[in-house]
Amino acid sequence: MKPRTSHSAIPAIFARRRAGTLLHLSSLPAPHGVGDLGPAAHEFARWCASAGQSVWQMLPVGPVGAGNSPYASTSSFAGEPLFISLELLVEEGLLSRASLRPSRGEPAVSAEGPVNWTAARRFKEPRLRAAYQAQRRKTRGVPAALRAFERQHSSWLPGWCRFAMSQRGASPDPTYHIWVQWEFQRQWNLLRARCTALNVLLLGDVPIFVPLDSADVQDNPRLFRLDRSGRPEVVTGVPPDCFSTTGQLWGHPHYRWSEHRRTGFAWWIARIAASLARFDALRIDHFVGFVHAYEISGTARTARRGTWRPTPGAELLTAVERACGRLPLVAEDLGAVTPAVTALRERFGLPGMKLVHNAFYGPASTDLPCLHPLDCVAYPGTHDNDTTVGWWRSLPAAARARYASYVGAASPLEARRTLAHSMVQATLQSPARTAIVAMQDHLGLDRSARMNVPGKGTKQWRWRMAPDALRGLDATTMRHSVFATARV
Repeated sequence: MKPRTSHSAIPAIFARRRAGTLLHLSSLPAPHGVGDLGPAAHEFARWCASAGQSVWQMLPVGPVGAGNSPYASTSSFAGEPLFISLELLVEEGLLSRASLRPSRGEPAVSAEGPVNWTAARRFKEPRLRAAYQAQRRKTRGVPAALRAFERQHSSWLPGWCRFAMSQRGASPDPTYHIWVQWEFQRQWNLLRARCTALNVLLLGDVPIFVPLDSADVQDNPRLFRLDRSGRPEVVTGVPPDCFSTTGQLWGHPHYRWSEHRRTGFAWWIARIAASLARFDALRIDHFVGFVHAYEISGTARTARRGTWRPTPGAELLTAVERACGRLPLVAEDLGAVTPAVTALRERFGLPGMKLVHNAFYGPASTDLPCLHPLDCVAYPGTHDNDTTVGWWRSLPAAARARYASYVGAASPLEARRTLAHSMVQATLQSPARTAIVAMQDHLGLDRSARMNVPGKGTKQWRWRMAPDALRGLDATTMRHSVFATARV
């Protein structure tokens, strides 16, 4: 089958040149220890519009799992409860302003510093429960709209409630957990409407695998390769690479593809449809896994030994496309990309990804911005990479010289803002229809602002933007750069 290359077939988000910013919700400077869907998110959406950023990319927004990783979400359908804004609950009349002040013995939380997931959870959880009780008093029971939400999402909500109630210290009231998801969706809809009004499109992220400790596996065990005791027969990961000499042992159970085929890929269809209900487009993490996946023994301690096995990605994407229509997906085609991976991406007309950071380690790299194809999304780096300043400081001398020559640097690039700005400009000048820059690079931050180091399980996913960060950026100048590179 030939690639679908007609311009009319391209989803709207990829049909013209756009500039965007990568910033996860957790990285917003909300006042209670972690970013959320409240005023800080709405302010950021307004900033995106003023700075010419017509795409806001986030990481997965599901309930965080092991290590507080958004890529180990405990549900493919639920939203992270900590992303519910207490400030918006005050506006709803479900909490008092005074209740947002910490009580004696409670952890200190603020809008500053790295995310403290534990403190944020300890602070927010009792206030969410109080808001739920206030909601019940206000509506004299369970609101009819909540029951309608429950019926609309009956395919996954019961399983999520069972999983949520099984967690240590969780409320035993299933209606509470339904209310949390209802409130998450209500606040999400407010932000989505704001972004739509500002012509800012939302780009989400779907991890290809799900963790063992999740509502997905608990509620659908037949879809995964588990033994009789419920443990994974084989787990996911990647072999040794530039991030780790022992490989990356992700530890997710592999799919039992025969069962997915038998059900017509119904779970995948529901998963993608639910994500597209929230976002304008989706990035598919580890797209390579739709062609082949690395299988590691369920008892292995590292990913050194494993086997690549074929996966039915073409069948899956065909089924999803038949159910959902033309797929506005970005294929994260990084890593062990084979001709078969490229062929699958092109068959479904999906843009891939190019990382400018990768372009200068040798001559004539296809990651050079000037060599990017139209149908890709150009980035300096992703959430798994260092910031541009951190990248530069670890760059070999020869690669530094190539980069300086490429950007035409007449002066040293040691100044953080100068260096980061040169990388942003190089990315914007790419032929790629979409160019997305991490917020850390807009701000010229060093490696202390890195979001994640693959293979390192501790102290990841914590970076948060300073409360006054946006005031330090000239949105007008940024907008001019966007217009100058025809990303309007």
